[in-house]
Amino acid sequence: MDEYIRKIAAPQVREILTNYGDLAILWWDTPVDMTKERADMLLPLIGLRPGIIVNNRLGGGYHGDTDTPEQHIPATGMPGRDWETCMTMNDTWGYKSYDQNWKSVETLIRNLVDIASKGGNYLLNVGPTSEGLIPQPSVERLQAVGKWMQVNGEAVYATTASPFKSLPWGRCTKKLTDGGATLYLHVFQWPSDGQLLVPGLRNKVTGVYLLADAGKKALAAESVESGVSIQVPSAAPDPICSVVVLKVTGNLEIEGTVPAQQPDGTIKLTAIDATCHGQQIRYESGPERDNIGFWLDPSEWFEWTVKVAQPGKFAVSAEIAATGSGSFRIVAGDQSLQAKAPNTGNYGRFQQADLGELKIGQTGKVSIAVKAIPEGWQPFNMKSLTLKPAP
Repeated sequence: MDEYIRKIAAPQVREILTNYGDLAILWWDTPVDMTKERADMLLPLIGLRPGIIVNNRLGGGYHGDTDTPEQHIPATGMPGRDWETCMTMNDTWGYKSYDQNWKSVETLIRNLVDIASKGGNYLLNVGPTSEGLIPQPSVERLQAVGKWMQVNGEAVYATTASPFKSLPWGRCTKKLTDGGATLYLHVFQWPSDGQLLVPGLRNKVTGVYLLADAGKKALAAESVESGVSIQVPSAAPDPICSVVVLKVTGNLEIEGTVPAQQPDGTIKLTAIDATCHGQQIRYESGPERDNIGFWLDPSEWFEWTVKVAQPGKFAVSAEIAATGSGSFRIVAGDQSLQAKAPNTGNYGRFQQADLGELKIGQTGKVSIAVKAIPEGWQPFNMKSLTLKPAP
C-alpha cells in the first residue's frame, strides 16, 4: 500500500490539484488502514491549493475541515464543526438495477430540512447507469425536491441551525438580522386545532406569514405562558413540509422546555432530552444509536427535569444495551431505586428492562437522575426511562 500511495495515489492527487482550475473542495475517501505515515504522503499536497476545504476521511488521525457522517443524520448535529451527511437515494452508491428501494420524496425533503436545522449540508448521491443516464426514479425525486425548493428554498439556503433543542411538530432554521432574527418553522405535523405553538420563545414578534403565500398575508400570533402561539389555516400548504416565517426582535430568548407527565400519569423520558454531567458521557446517535453513551467514568451521570402533576408510586423500566451488568441508581428527590443493567450482548441491542418501583412525592419540577454504583462498574447505554403509575 505504501508503494501504491507513493507511485499512484500521490501523483494523481498532485495532478488533480494542479491541472483542473480553482478547486474548492477535496473529498478524501481513503481505506480504513491509513496510518499517519501514509496520510503524511498525501497531506502536504493540499498546499498546492491554499484555502481548499478537505474532509475528515484522509485517516491517520487528521480531522480535516468537515465531518462526513454516512447514511445517518446526527441527532444533535455536530456543534463546532462544519459537516454534511452523505446519503444514497436508495441503498447503494453506484447503479444497481435490482436496487429499487428508493427513499420517498417525503423522506428526502424532511432529511434536507432536518440536516439544515442542525447546521449541516445534505450530500445526496445519484448513481448513473453504465450509459451515463440518471435512473428515472432519481430524476422524479430530484424534480419533486426541486419543486419544493422553488417555494421554500429561502428557508434552507444561507440559514443556520435551530435555536430549539427539539420541536414536537417539525424543525426550525434561522437567519439573524439587524436587531432580531427570522425563524423558519418547518411543520411536518400540521396542527389540527389551527394553533402552532413555538415552545419557550420569549421574543417580541414583528411578523408571521406562510412562506408559500406570495402575498405574505399576516397570521395572528400571541405570546402565551408556554411560548408563542400562531393561528394557522386549517389546511397545510404542503403535505410534506409547510414553512411558517416568524420574525422577532432582539437576541433570541428561548426557555428550555421541560418534559411533562402524560394525562394517564406516565412519565416518558428519552435520551435526547437528558442533561449529561461529565467529560465523556453524552448523547449519541446513528445506526443502532439514540441513547446516552460513552458512560465510561462512574463518577459521571445524567438527569432529566420533568414536570410532575400526579405524584405517587411508579413502576420503572428502561431501554438498555450493554455487554456487562453494571449497577446504578435512579434518584428522584430523597427517593432512589437501585437496579442492574441487563447484559444484551451488544451496545446497540436494546432491551426493555423492568427495574422496580420508585416514589415521587412532590408536584412541579422534579429531577430524575441516573447515577452509577462505582463498585464493579460496567458501562451501558440507555435509550429511555419510563415511569408508570403503580397500583
